[in-house]
Amino acid sequence: MNNNQMCESDGKSRTGSGTGDYFITYPDQVLENVLENVLLFLKSRYDRNTVSLVCKSWYRAEAYTRSDLFIGNCYSVAPRRVTQRFTRVRSVTIKGKPRFADFSLLPQDWGAHFTPWVLTMASAYRALEKIHLKRMSVTDDDLAVVAHSFPNFKELVLVCCDGFGTSGLAVVVSECRCLRVLELIEDEVTDDEVDWISCFPGDCVTNLESLAFDCVESAINFESLEKLVARSPMLKKLRLNRHVSISQLYRLLIRAPRLTHLGTGSFSPSEEQPLNDNSRESDYLSAFAACRSIVCLSGFREIAPEYLPAIVPICANLTSLNLSYANIDAEQLKPVIRLCHKLQVFWVLDSICDEGLQAVAETCKDLRELRVFPIDASENAEGPVSEVGLLAIALGCRKLQSILYFCQQMTNAAVVAMSKNCPDLVVFRLCIIGRYRPDRVTGEPMDEGFGAIVKNCKKLTRLAVSGLLTDKAFCYIGQYGKLVRTLSVAFAGDSDMGLKYVLEGCTNLQKLEIRDSPFGDSALLSGLHHFYNMRFVWMSSCRVTREGCLNVARHLPRLVVEVFRRDEEEGGERGDFVDTLYMYRSLDGPRADAPRFVKIL
Repeated sequence: MNNNQMCESDGKSRTGSGTGDYFITYPDQVLENVLENVLLFLKSRYDRNTVSLVCKSWYRAEAYTRSDLFIGNCYSVAPRRVTQRFTRVRSVTIKGKPRFADFSLLPQDWGAHFTPWVLTMASAYRALEKIHLKRMSVTDDDLAVVAHSFPNFKELVLVCCDGFGTSGLAVVVSECRCLRVLELIEDEVTDDEVDWISCFPGDCVTNLESLAFDCVESAINFESLEKLVARSPMLKKLRLNRHVSISQLYRLLIRAPRLTHLGTGSFSPSEEQPLNDNSRESDYLSAFAACRSIVCLSGFREIAPEYLPAIVPICANLTSLNLSYANIDAEQLKPVIRLCHKLQVFWVLDSICDEGLQAVAETCKDLRELRVFPIDASENAEGPVSEVGLLAIALGCRKLQSILYFCQQMTNAAVVAMSKNCPDLVVFRLCIIGRYRPDRVTGEPMDEGFGAIVKNCKKLTRLAVSGLLTDKAFCYIGQYGKLVRTLSVAFAGDSDMGLKYVLEGCTNLQKLEIRDSPFGDSALLSGLHHFYNMRFVWMSSCRVTREGCLNVARHLPRLVVEVFRRDEEEGGERGDFVDTLYMYRSLDGPRADAPRFVKIL
């Protein structure tokens, strides 16, 4: 047998004899080759996870072909385990702290450090191109590792992250020559007095497609920014911080007429420009008129309302408008919103009152997502939006799929109307700010309203409840909320039976967030059968005891059970009850970086 025949026979079996001999490939090898090619077209991580469970061969093939990695909890698995299984990753998304960290319910130094992840990836994923982080603690040294370890790095998105400063950004933008996307969203960025915008390579055309730094509180070098925009012909998204005035915005728009997403910065005059200077108003109108490709508009950090009409030329094309920083009233909103017939996403402050929401309902018939945020979130504040605004949206925006609505008062009738008129709702988050508030008109609990939502909205996957609720409301949720994956409960509940209904009925529940509610040990232990299938459980200021938490830890050894106090005092208890309980599943056991005030049971 010659060398070619010997090599050919290595991966094949021999059948027959004499001149009739022939070779066939092992069935497993054929299957894996075919499967790898098929899996390249499978993008959903849920589908890929299902495929990996079929058998060992499919498990190997799925791991080998996965290029996009999603880690929903940075403590659910060790970085080394991830890199050993998935060897060809080009994009990584990691989430850290639980969502209630956004409401100052998590101590500052709790954890979620990016350092062990980036150090492990630096040696394993040299071809890494994209990193998306949410609620992670990221240091300047971490950013330096990113800049020096991945030669083809293209995309960095940091959402609600902290721990880094402008010096870390300077290293990234100067070293990552292939950088296309840099988005800083709701981050806490330290001012190191480093002119990071000037650190972008200045000797060539850039590859930038998206640049967002609206959360950066420090001033930037506008001349450098203007030059950067001018030499970035592919730039489509630009979100500016509050130090960029409306006159500077005008100069940028002239140099970037192909923008599709714009964050306006302050949208007010600079100190040098008088507030009543009308000489430039026509220029602002013409600048926006030249940017009719803009479909997504945000910013307005320190808005001078009299300049808002400048956006009129692009309103007809807008599909997304974020006014959640703009303190404007209904009369200032109406001339703009009545031109936004294509609007699908709208974020706004409750300063527009019910009257403003009625104007939205009259015009925005294609609206899919609405978020109404409070200017004053204190319990005793007089709420400018109510059931009147919600009812208007329910009657006028029947394609609505997602709503977040902060208010001080509500009625069952308005919520029932929304459930009937907006059956495609996937996300319903009603946050009644005052504690245990009943139906404003009847004085009854809000049970029937939330019950109607889970009954009539068959696609619902995320639900936030508040107000005066009895066990009946939670019974409805357990009975009808079969697709609910995320449930948030604040200042609501009657007894342990309420939570039992949810844990026994919501079979797809992944994330459970509860604060300031009367649920105790009996309710907690009713979920033992389901906790391994969930990403996390958060309970703060409830009636759970340390012994109840220990019982969970004993029954479910692969579940990490943490208790702590938000004021960082050791022990985790406040009186007879645990201050905060945070539980999550983990393949590698308790974390090694828990601070002293976190007790892992």
